[in-house]
Amino acid sequence: MFKFLNIQTFKPMNTPSIQNELAACLPLFNALGDPHRQTILLLLAKHGQLNVNRITELMPLSRPAVSHHLKLMKQADIVRVAQAGNERFYAINRDYNEQNPCPIQRLKALTEALEAYFPPLTKD
Repeated sequence: MFKFLNIQTFKPMNTPSIQNELAACLPLFNALGDPHRQTILLLLAKHGQLNVNRITELMPLSRPAVSHHLKLMKQADIVRVAQAGNERFYAINRDYNEQNPCPIQRLKALTEALEAYFPPLTKD
């Protein structure tokens, strides 16, 4: 059985760091709320980079639909685009720096902030 924590042990949920991290992750959560975009993300994770035509071959979606999903993912900074001749290749955005962290880094920062904020549950 898990020992539930007394609600009085929690601080109010208005700490700036958690709110900032949640706000920074909202575009990621919104973009990945769609199952097709989740599948595209997994395909990019598996293959490294793909163009729209290849993604369309791997999914039951039209090319315009795939392009639309990629556009939303690019706006959320989840994917990056590299031009190679006439083709555009999409890959997961793993480029980051302190001023502009990628979504994966933002999610990691949110997780760390939440872990630091909430005491762990204990198992009895």
